[in-house]
Amino acid sequence: MRRKERNIEDQTIIQDILNTSHICRIGLSDTDYPYILPLNYGHEDNVLYFHCAPEGRKIDLIKKNNKVCFEIESDYRLVTDEVSCKWTSEYRSLIGIGEIEIIHSPEEKVKGLDIIMQQHGKTDNQYPTKVLSKLLVLKLSIKELSGKQSGVW
Repeated sequence: MRRKERNIEDQTIIQDILNTSHICRIGLSDTDYPYILPLNYGHEDNVLYFHCAPEGRKIDLIKKNNKVCFEIESDYRLVTDEVSCKWTSEYRSLIGIGEIEIIHSPEEKVKGLDIIMQQHGKTDNQYPTKVLSKLLVLKLSIKELSGKQSGVW
């Protein structure tokens, strides 16, 4: 990281960002150009969980190359000024890499969905079998993670 003073080394802050943010952007690739998309997620034990439809571009890409990068941001605020060159932003963000897999077991799907729902504030969940059979749960195992912040915290 070029600006070392912006590096987040405190693991408590990193875990707070992981546990309180709601959108994770994942980057996938198997061609000349990467593909990035925002997804709701849930976090537990160095793993991110996502749910999605059982088909589409992201699933095709994951099946070809399950190595991904990701980005999560929180606490973003634009700081304006009368002088254009003094505009800036305050934020906290995480970037990382990992490997993503498609979960097939109904029990693991429920676990992943519960973690996602908990991230968004709901803990008493029920998932009809018919719905479970029509969706996928993705599990991203984090291999590397770093944090950056700008502003007064």
